Amino acid sequence: MFICPSMLSANPTKLGDELVSLEKAGADSIHWDIMDGTFVDAITFGHHVVAAHRKLSHLRFDVHLMVENPDKQIENFFRAGADVVIVHAEVCKHLHRTLGNIKSLGIKCGLALNPATTIEVVEYCADIIDMVLVMGVNPGSSGQNFIKSQLKKISALRRVLPLSMEINIDGGITAETIKACALHGANSFVSGSHIFKNSNYSNVIRELRYSCSNLAQINCPK
Repeated sequence: MFICPSMLSANPTKLGDELVSLEKAGADSIHWDIMDGTFVDAITFGHHVVAAHRKLSHLRFDVHLMVENPDKQIENFFRAGADVVIVHAEVCKHLHRTLGNIKSLGIKCGLALNPATTIEVVEYCADIIDMVLVMGVNPGSSGQNFIKSQLKKISALRRVLPLSMEINIDGGITAETIKACALHGANSFVSGSHIFKNSNYSNVIRELRYSCSNLAQINCPK
């Protein structure tokens, strides 16, 4: 099981310290939510911020592009040290080409689906993606409650995807919702406010991992 803290909920005045603490606490990867103020209202991190923090951690960096023109940003974040670049199906004009461009850089690519987006698009990209990211909330802000209808989507994806495929859930992940997601076939979980509202990151990451470790039948590929 992969536990992926989202830096969107970290203390913005201490991102470096937060990153180091998360690695020591047992996080598996770091999730960077990149927002451009167009695809979603908020504006968050640029590639310079990711690059500045790359040298502080050996963890996998997942860059989640919640932007209107992801093709313009991919190479910047690759050079910044991204290990995985995730793009949204809703904004890519030539989705398969965009995913192929990510793979051509020698890194992994992920396909994100908003809550109202159906899974049919995944069928035509399954040969090239390394991850499907299911939005458990509507994109744009942290601290939202998990949308229960996404459990059905997780189950549907697990039925049609290879067992080795990473199904990542982003948004609304707590010690309770992670159980349901794991039971439906998810094996990778982004958690922001639930982790950062706790003073002891080690305890909450351990709690999340324990909550789902005995439930899922599929190991997340590293």
